[in-house]
Amino acid sequence: MDNAIYVKEMQSKQETKSYNTSNEVESLESNQSIDTNKSNELNIQKQDNDKKQERLSKVFMGVGVAVLIGFVSFCCAYFYLESSFKVSILIAIIALLITLWTNKALPMGVVSLLPIILFPSFGILDTKSATSNYANPIIYLFLGGFMIAAATEKIGLHRVIAKFFLAKFPKNPKGVISALGVASVVLGTALSNSTVALLLLPVAMSISDNKVLQTRFLLAVAFGASISGITTPIGSPPNLVYLGFLETKGLSGISFVTWIFMMAPLTCLMLVAMIKILSYGIGKHDLNLEMFDNVKTNFEHKRLLAFIVALLVILLLNSPIRPIYNGLGFNENIVLLSFGLMMFIPKIGFLSWDDTKSIPYEIIFLFGASLCIAMAFSQAELGGAFKKFFELFNGMPFVVFIFLACCFSIVATGFLSTTALIAILLPIIDVSTQPFLNDNLRILLMLVVTICASFSFMIPISTPPNAIVFAQGGIKAWDMIKFGFLLSVVGIVFVTLFASWYWWSFLI
Repeated sequence: MDNAIYVKEMQSKQETKSYNTSNEVESLESNQSIDTNKSNELNIQKQDNDKKQERLSKVFMGVGVAVLIGFVSFCCAYFYLESSFKVSILIAIIALLITLWTNKALPMGVVSLLPIILFPSFGILDTKSATSNYANPIIYLFLGGFMIAAATEKIGLHRVIAKFFLAKFPKNPKGVISALGVASVVLGTALSNSTVALLLLPVAMSISDNKVLQTRFLLAVAFGASISGITTPIGSPPNLVYLGFLETKGLSGISFVTWIFMMAPLTCLMLVAMIKILSYGIGKHDLNLEMFDNVKTNFEHKRLLAFIVALLVILLLNSPIRPIYNGLGFNENIVLLSFGLMMFIPKIGFLSWDDTKSIPYEIIFLFGASLCIAMAFSQAELGGAFKKFFELFNGMPFVVFIFLACCFSIVATGFLSTTALIAILLPIIDVSTQPFLNDNLRILLMLVVTICASFSFMIPISTPPNAIVFAQGGIKAWDMIKFGFLLSVVGIVFVTLFASWYWWSFLI
């Protein structure tokens, strides 16, 4: 009996010990799990802190470099070039802004608003003059185009257009390149070139997994978007800077439809050249075009297309054909903004106010900054410093002058953004060529520089479409340089010929 009781006690002790051991193991595992979770949280927190620290260092480094470059520019202008203090400060601020735009230490929108603070602070412009550039009527032309672009993206009209053109061309690599190029041009009649690139980028990447083909398709989107950007005044920011500058200086502008008539033939020729260059040496490959079978055209797509067609018809009727027809007399900025605002009307439009978050306001600020810089250059008469240089071209055949201007514009966009470049060059050209070029010739020369700025296909940062596909599409820089150089050369030749013959008839 005692033995039995003893055995039961021993079993009970063993069970208790086993239970305690089990609890200890579970407790240990739980503690280890908690320690692991804490360790993971600490690692994540450390990584976040490292990223914040890295970002902070990048900001301080970028701003420091920009300030240093601005200071060096001031010293060079004031002590070496013997410029006035005001002009030297202006040069320093421009160098500061360009550096900040380039190294992206601060957001583009923030940098674009700095002229409102810097120019009045140093007496270059008063506050009213500086801020007025951010409400230039041309900006509302651009804003209306962005609203239509947001509606296009929201309802997926760009995919319908891509499907339509892919069905019209052979189902081979050359056919796809042709379809993407034509789709870019069609979308570019109503949208900005950067918007066109963003809309067609996912389409180009989904057609093939072959890296060589994907590179060609992405380049077709980037180059096609840049080419489409010259087709209408709202196609790219430099166009709007050019028109805004003409309006500010009281020079004769170019109407919306007249611009299209001037640029459409050049757009078509550049598009054909791009297709030939990107299709060279490409073989037969399998393509994934079945994904577009599910893209259907619905009533919303047709309704937005009707809006865009109506807009183009009104702009066409509004454009004067002198001396035969004087046009409707509407302000084109108001017309396009009105159509953009119609996108928000219930039961008629396609957008809600929340959709405006997709509108790139930083580009609008950049455009305002460009006009502000142009005004500062004009009032400071900085262009006069270049008069002696431009006088070297006096007496030279105008076609040679145009050719050299084309080459310089394309090369310069490798170092500056197209918008900043045009904002800087236009007032310099206007002031420096006044002694030997009449108004019409100056307008033509500035137009040549503006168009060629959109034809810088070689450098990833030179145009917004190039930057978009390079950053998101994983294109090698050498591929863009190789194909872009050939297309840039073609662009120089075509622009020189068009400016010397066809555009001349519209402006002279």
